[in-house]
Amino acid sequence: MKNVRFMVQAAVIAALYVVVTISFAPISSGLFQLRFSEALTVLPALTPAAIPGLFIGCLLGNFLVGASLVDIIFGSLTTLAAAYMSYRLRDYKWLVPIPPIVLNAIVVGYMLVNLYGVPVSLFAAMAWVAAGQFVACYVIGYPLLKILGRYKDKIFNL
Repeated sequence: MKNVRFMVQAAVIAALYVVVTISFAPISSGLFQLRFSEALTVLPALTPAAIPGLFIGCLLGNFLVGASLVDIIFGSLTTLAAAYMSYRLRDYKWLVPIPPIVLNAIVVGYMLVNLYGVPVSLFAAMAWVAAGQFVACYVIGYPLLKILGRYKDKIFNL
């Protein structure tokens, strides 16, 4: 039963990530991207099922919004690494949003300049991505983490 619960939670998180990414597709990509689905990157602090869920959701979301193959692969692997790091920081809730902000700023900023040819410096691209990630992860995600944390046992241990 525990394995089924884990798979269902991962699938629901993946589906939420995809739906939110597609729903806000016009602002989910680009130099200043506000990917509301990145607010979900705080969920590994509440359930380890969020780690594969976020990875699969990002993979599918990037594919469905028409990202390049390199972006689909490396963007999704970045989300996987950030989710794992956020899970490891779960005892320090205020630190949980940092891995997705930092890793995405580095990797996505690099891809924007070197893969998509966005005409800004690498530092500027990373700063813009970090700004969008900050909004998604701290302004939206952190309150989500605090609210869902109050109901963790009822939500994730059905």
